[in-house]
Amino acid sequence: MSVHIIVDGYNLIRQSKELEALDQTDLQLGRDALIDKLAAYKRIKRHQITVVFDGSSEFSFFGNKGQEKGIKIKFSRHGETADSVIKRMAAREKEKALVVSSDREVADYSNSKGAAVIGSGEFEDKMEMAAFMDVKGISEESVADEGWVPTTKKKGPSKRLPKKKRMNRKRLKKL
Repeated sequence: MSVHIIVDGYNLIRQSKELEALDQTDLQLGRDALIDKLAAYKRIKRHQITVVFDGSSEFSFFGNKGQEKGIKIKFSRHGETADSVIKRMAAREKEKALVVSSDREVADYSNSKGAAVIGSGEFEDKMEMAAFMDVKGISEESVADEGWVPTTKKKGPSKRLPKKKRMNRKRLKKL
């Protein structure tokens, strides 16, 4: 199953120390740096990524294509917030969506529609880890198969998570 990552653009920029410093200098620099990071992540992981920003007049900075470096870029219309665009996309995509936002309202709504949710800071850490593993030439399989791991599993009834939480965990592991 393919994962569609929907990123709350300004939320991720403002949660990141590196991107926020660029954003305070120039709003366009912050957006460009975010798109560069997302494009690098997409080259490694191959997930479909859409980043959503507030503001309709900002679209002219990226031209009329709505896509840059393989990342789809959406701006909210006049009188609409990026949060409402993200909610609408999460409701449409349902289980295929993974929403990146630290906004509680967006996260709760997306989760109620079946989309997996990850905080902006946690997703930034995952992007950096993927870039590090790519530079070092480490694959996820080699990390998982590093030899015997002693276990002390007990017999008895298992404490299985509800199906919705198991599915969310499965999608987050793909990151």
